[in-house]
Order: sequence, then structure tokens, then C-alpha cells
Amino acid sequence: MAYDFSKLDGQIQETREWLQRELSGVRTGRAAPAILDSVRAEVYGARTPLREVANISIEDARTLRVAPWDASTIRAVEKGIVDADLGVGVSVDDRGVRVLFPELTSERRTQLLKIASERTEQARVTLRGHRTEAIKELESAEKDGGMGKDEVVRLKGEIQKHIDAGNESLAELLKKKETEISQ
Repeated sequence: MAYDFSKLDGQIQETREWLQRELSGVRTGRAAPAILDSVRAEVYGARTPLREVANISIEDARTLRVAPWDASTIRAVEKGIVDADLGVGVSVDDRGVRVLFPELTSERRTQLLKIASERTEQARVTLRGHRTEAIKELESAEKDGGMGKDEVVRLKGEIQKHIDAGNESLAELLKKKETEISQ
């Protein structure tokens, strides 16, 4: 009986994509619209993601422009950004909301690096859980008589190779983010 690695590979890819989304939300010195993905504004009686009520664009290296489609929601959008506590400055004008990214201090850079490392470690823990799950499947197949001991040992090695590759891709994402924060 051959083991199907597609489920494990899918879980590894899903974990990698989760980490990518999490790291995109860690603010660096440059303005990035992804930082506002988690922000919700109280618009028309419901907490709505900013992307659904406004256009978000990059004005310059340290400024985002949030232009609500309905001018009457500008104050609600501003309040949503302020309440998200992203460590950014917010100013309102007649066209919308400007989100200003201050220069990063060395203390804030250290804090951001720590956050990025914690998120990466969460992803690694998730990968270890996927490995444990896959190994349990193999061991239950062995107990049921569908696989021999040698085959199980070989497949455990293959599973570890897949997990190691996943960990390497997570480390690459972290290294890229560390470089981005350090600049």
C-alpha cells in the first residue's frame, strides 16, 4: 500500500500561506495595504472589512490613502483604523483617510522581529502536529495489516523530508521579513 502525501503537502502549503498572511500584517517602515486587512470599520450597523467599504492605495513610501466609497463613512473608517492600534498615524481630509507610517525605532524593530519569530514558531508547531497526524495514520495502517514494518519506517523518513522542506520554506519567509524589518 502506497502512502498518499498530497494531504500532508496540502497542509504544509496551507501553513506556509497562513504564515505569509501573518507576516504581511507585521508592519515595517514601508506602507503596505496588507497591514489594513484585519481592520474593520463600523459601517451601516455592521463591522465591515476596510476593503469592502473603501479603496486602499499607496500614496508614497510611508503613506497609505484610504478613500471610502461613501463620504459619510470617513469618520467610521478613521475610528476603525485607530481602534486597530497598528502603531500608525491617521489624518482625515476631504478625500478620505491618510495612514502615516512613522520611522521605525530600533526598539520597535526588535519588537517586530520578535513578533515575526513567534508567528514562525506557531507555524512550525502546526507542521509538527501535521507530522504526528501522518505518522499516526501510518501506524494504524500497520496495525490493520495493510503495511509492513519496513515500509512504515521508510514512509516515516519520507514524511520527515516533507516536514523539513516545509520548515525550510518557513525559515525563508522569516528571513525575508527580517531583512525587510532591518532596512
